Amino acid sequence: MASHESRSQEDRETFSGKSREELLVMIQQLKTEVTSLRQSQQLEEEKKTDGGSTKESLGKYKKKRTQRPFDFSKYNKRHVALRIAYLGWDYQGFASQENTENTVEAEIFQALTKTRLIENRETANYSRCGRTDKGVSAFGQVISIDLRSNLLEGSGVIQTINGTAQERSGNKEVEIEYTHILNRVLPETIRCIAWTPVDPKFDARFSALYRTYKYFIPRGDSDIELMRNSAQKLVGDHDFRNFCKMDVGNGVVNFWRTILSIDIQELDNRDDGYQMYELTVTGQAFLYHQVRCMVAILLLIGQHKEQPEIIDRLLDVKTQPCKPQYSMASEYPLVLYDCAYRGIHWIYEQGDQKHNISRLQSMWAQNVVRTATLKRMLDGLQSAPVQTLKTESSGQDQTNQREEDASLRPIITNQTAFLLLGTKSKSYKPLLQRPVCESLEDRIRHFTKKRRLETIETSE
Repeated sequence: MASHESRSQEDRETFSGKSREELLVMIQQLKTEVTSLRQSQQLEEEKKTDGGSTKESLGKYKKKRTQRPFDFSKYNKRHVALRIAYLGWDYQGFASQENTENTVEAEIFQALTKTRLIENRETANYSRCGRTDKGVSAFGQVISIDLRSNLLEGSGVIQTINGTAQERSGNKEVEIEYTHILNRVLPETIRCIAWTPVDPKFDARFSALYRTYKYFIPRGDSDIELMRNSAQKLVGDHDFRNFCKMDVGNGVVNFWRTILSIDIQELDNRDDGYQMYELTVTGQAFLYHQVRCMVAILLLIGQHKEQPEIIDRLLDVKTQPCKPQYSMASEYPLVLYDCAYRGIHWIYEQGDQKHNISRLQSMWAQNVVRTATLKRMLDGLQSAPVQTLKTESSGQDQTNQREEDASLRPIITNQTAFLLLGTKSKSYKPLLQRPVCESLEDRIRHFTKKRRLETIETSE
């Protein structure tokens, strides 16, 4: 009791004679000290419970460090091509958009800026081979861009005007590991798999010789051979206005394109109706939604809902100037597989190659286990004895008997039905009996009237 009274007396003596401002300062100091003690106590508790991850805990209370300014004038630039692979299922397409940041291109530029490989997009001399739609993936998307370089000279190296690269300390003979540094900050679903230096005039879009797409199709009860033979009608130079979404608003009024080859091949040799096939189409350039529209027509032919001659009719724009209203094929089985260029020799960095293969194998294993689980369920249902109703007549008396029949053949259905988008109707209406879209001439008049189509240009 005496001790308590003695401490109280000391406190009174400490605070006596202090001004209001001095007392407020002391109170603030005490609050800061209490907060510090509480944080220390919390860190000790977290250390006991999580095995000592004090480093992560301290990060919560550290002030966010501001990035130091980076002097790009100390480096030259290098015009390079990057080969990009991505799983586009969860993205809103490849190209950047104003209303969303969930695009592959937005992620790439965020990584390029974060790693200081570029200063900004406007000065990066950027070009892309193509822009894939929402949900579409790629193995061979190509972009060309000016990146920061360690080198003073060499293929693709561009001297920085008034730069000081010569005076910079550090290695000037070994190039930056572009794929490695990018993949460290890119999402796992987007990978930079290779790079190569290119001429400063190289353009990923206009230098491309051709593009190759793949579309993956389950066989089910589709007539694959009929689809394969019918697809050959698409090869060559044609006006594909009835096999695309006409993008007249962006100045596209020329719909002649060249399909170099198209084929459908099996991915496995099983013969039980559960085979997977891949459609591979190569062309110099493609129209908006062209591949998905072509696949949709081939799927209808494979189901014998349309005859192969429907392709001839749709390619004859004089006889069929307006596109019948039909739904295109789903986006997620579509992959931009390759973009081809003359004289390109890709550089694959060993460390990233191993990581990319390992990561893709892991994702493949997860999905193939799900596939095997579903297949075993199907096997169980298809091998189960099914009771069928058998009717026997004896004079005027009829008796119904149920007998088990375990020899029923597996039921193979239309597995491609889900690939055709749009509302499903009970009865199929042939394409040539359906309402049609606006003609090209009507679309041109529409956008010209709105002054959105002042000059007529061709576009890829």
